[in-house]
Amino acid sequence: MNNASERDLVCRVAGGSGGGGTTLTEEGKETVRKCRILRTEHEKFMERLDRRLGGAYRCYSIFRGVAMRISARNVLTGKVLEIRKGDVNSEVLLRLKGGDTLCAVITNRSVETLGLAAGKDAYGIVKSSDVILGKELQGTRVSARNLLQGTVDRIVHGPVSAEVSVKLPGGSVLASVITEGSAKSLELAPGDSVCALVKASNVILGVDG
Repeated sequence: MNNASERDLVCRVAGGSGGGGTTLTEEGKETVRKCRILRTEHEKFMERLDRRLGGAYRCYSIFRGVAMRISARNVLTGKVLEIRKGDVNSEVLLRLKGGDTLCAVITNRSVETLGLAAGKDAYGIVKSSDVILGKELQGTRVSARNLLQGTVDRIVHGPVSAEVSVKLPGGSVLASVITEGSAKSLELAPGDSVCALVKASNVILGVDG
């Protein structure tokens, strides 16, 4: 949720006697209030439209079916900063909230289809399994185009895998799923400095509409 908003909507409270949890920020409370108003007004609008057209809800259900939900864990909002075109592919730099930058390599055809241009709003979509974590990688030369420095925000351990949330300086949160063995080998703990590596070819771009 925080990745989709300029200001944080929720904040996590570390575990303790109360067990920790997630609470709404003032911005989050205001967003919930507005969403409730929008939902009420939307229902009124659909009822009026259904009376005028008949069967409007059936058409609406079709439209909603087209708007797919995806399994990728990371959906990051940003603006296109720069596009560098090659013969077949383009390198697209996406500036995330807070100034973090994400690089994606997509085909020139996809750039045209999405209508991408500098300043356009877009989403960077990354599967959590495509996010590689490491420590003390600053200055290391690697083939991955994206090397994002952040801090461990949260770790969920499991018998086989662990999900690690990495908070970037700009406020975006990147989720990574690694093996439990790797999490223990890296000795990851909340607050640790960590680097997230993402290949540019593993970044999918999307736009509204």
